[in-house]
Amino acid sequence: MIMLTGSQRDYDAIGGKGSDDSPAWAPEDMAALHEFMAAWNNELVESGEFVDARGLSAPVHTRRIQLSDGVPVVTDGPYPETQEVLAGYTIVECASFDRATEIAAKLAKTPHPENATLTNEWYVDVRPIAEGIDDL
Repeated sequence: MIMLTGSQRDYDAIGGKGSDDSPAWAPEDMAALHEFMAAWNNELVESGEFVDARGLSAPVHTRRIQLSDGVPVVTDGPYPETQEVLAGYTIVECASFDRATEIAAKLAKTPHPENATLTNEWYVDVRPIAEGIDDL
């Protein structure tokens, strides 16, 4: 699984709601991002390595449920605007962990505006999916 991260601030900038320290992305910047991601996904489909991919809604739409004295407590939007969270994932079925790493490394060239203020340099994580207890 290739996991992409982002923060609420990143979502806001991409969604056209920039701030003083994180300007909004222009439509052409978003078009370049979508074109890049579509080409990356299509390459995986054509190679037969694509299994699934999904993006997740902005962190502000998150609810955290935890127990307090045995009672569920719900917190809306529990993340600070700059805290990184899982933003989306792509599942690939490929020959090796090294091949999955090679696929993920192509995301290092994901375009973004020159004036974009990123919470952190963009990165992705690659992590095998456990098929059973023996894989833990």
